[in-house]
Amino acid sequence: MNYAYPRAAEIRAAKGAFINNEWVPVSTGRTVPVVAPAEGVVFAEIAASGPADVDLAVKAARAAYESGPWSQLNPIERGRLLQKLGRLILENIDELAALEARDCGKPMRLARGDVEAIARYFEFYGGAADKVHGEQIPFLNGYYVTGEREPLGVTGHIIPWNYPLQMMGRTLAPALAMGNATVLKPAEDACLAPLRVAELAAQAGFPPGAINVVPGLGHEAGAALSEHPGIDFISFTGSPQVGVMVQTAAAKNHVGCVLELGGKSPQIIFEDADLEAALPVVVAAIVQNSGQTCSAGARVLIQDSIWDKVTAELAKRFNALKTGLPEDNPDLGPVINAKQKRRIESFLERAKADNVPVIGQGSLHEKAPADGFYVLPTIYGPVPRDNPLACEEIFGPILAAMPFKDEADALALANGTEYGLVAGIWTTDTKRAVRLARKVRAGQVYINAYGAGGGIELPFGGVKKSGHGREKGFEALYEFSALKTIVMKHD
Repeated sequence: MNYAYPRAAEIRAAKGAFINNEWVPVSTGRTVPVVAPAEGVVFAEIAASGPADVDLAVKAARAAYESGPWSQLNPIERGRLLQKLGRLILENIDELAALEARDCGKPMRLARGDVEAIARYFEFYGGAADKVHGEQIPFLNGYYVTGEREPLGVTGHIIPWNYPLQMMGRTLAPALAMGNATVLKPAEDACLAPLRVAELAAQAGFPPGAINVVPGLGHEAGAALSEHPGIDFISFTGSPQVGVMVQTAAAKNHVGCVLELGGKSPQIIFEDADLEAALPVVVAAIVQNSGQTCSAGARVLIQDSIWDKVTAELAKRFNALKTGLPEDNPDLGPVINAKQKRRIESFLERAKADNVPVIGQGSLHEKAPADGFYVLPTIYGPVPRDNPLACEEIFGPILAAMPFKDEADALALANGTEYGLVAGIWTTDTKRAVRLARKVRAGQVYINAYGAGGGIELPFGGVKKSGHGREKGFEALYEFSALKTIVMKHD
């Protein structure tokens, strides 16, 4: 391999959970094997935290929030710590990118981009920590009223395997900026890089208990964190099915949550669109991270008058795609595990049984190991509107192409799923673009552009089964805080 795997990180990760800035042996005494998606082989182990370990982490966070050094830091000091961690992450970019590539199977250039992204999260929220201002509220004569933002307390964070580093920054940075103490449960399929970042946070000077990480299985550690009575708020990204369980657990303790639960996002191409600008973006939006992106552009809706032209060009682009080993920097790598590969293949088998045409398909790099979890990038079309390819989240490099007649038909098609996370509109008619953007049911809408979740500064989240609440931007700071109203009578 051209990218070295840091053996020391493997040894530390197998030791236990990271609590109070220390590696703590887990109560279960068990470990979970870590499989490299590119090769299909076990290459490391992580500790399998149980309820007792989660409880220990929550108590450590509670002590940090209520009486520890973390509770004594003012917003300026918190911000400086976050920014210092961002710089330290960039100083260790080679190690973290290697971990991320090995753990997730993604090409090295994407892994390095993920390291840069998590650093940016800590930089952004470090700069924002002292800029969440309150307000003075006009009231009755003789009263002085203010509204102030304060931290929620101890926040729980359950992140997925598709972007471990990015998701860690996305959820922890705003919570920490507001003064919360945190407990993170990373996905068991890919959590080595987040565990290493926890170590770097201690090195940066974060006090014990501010950041705690409990690796392990979702139905054990994740469930224990969701239902723990010492948690004041929960952030979860994952499937709608698990999201229901997390939300139910949170409701039993009367705490709120932010849920980001995936999507089936459309890109709408009208006949007047700039195709040279649109088509590379359409392909990238489904191929990036092997389609394992909640905001992936999984549907391309094409006006029927340009259907033949657009699909012919998309076929050429898909046919040229290569999937392979991370160090070869292919267009895409493998999917995360054998289970995910089988799930994607079940959709493809159904499409074949339903005689859905294949428009174009990529190929496997000659150096790709036979036991890796590779799925060829494929575009299907025209896909019937009631076919699973058109309405269910596949979470793989599979693009569904569907024709539409006019603006009304495009809108009905775009809104015709249970999801509503992101949408893209490609047209040179600005009036139509704005009109449609306001009617599409999605948390983010791009016009003549498309971003997989957008930038750190842009509020992100969904409607319908894509979840609720907002991450990124200043909205995340509001989610991880509570508004307190203070009323003083002075006459």
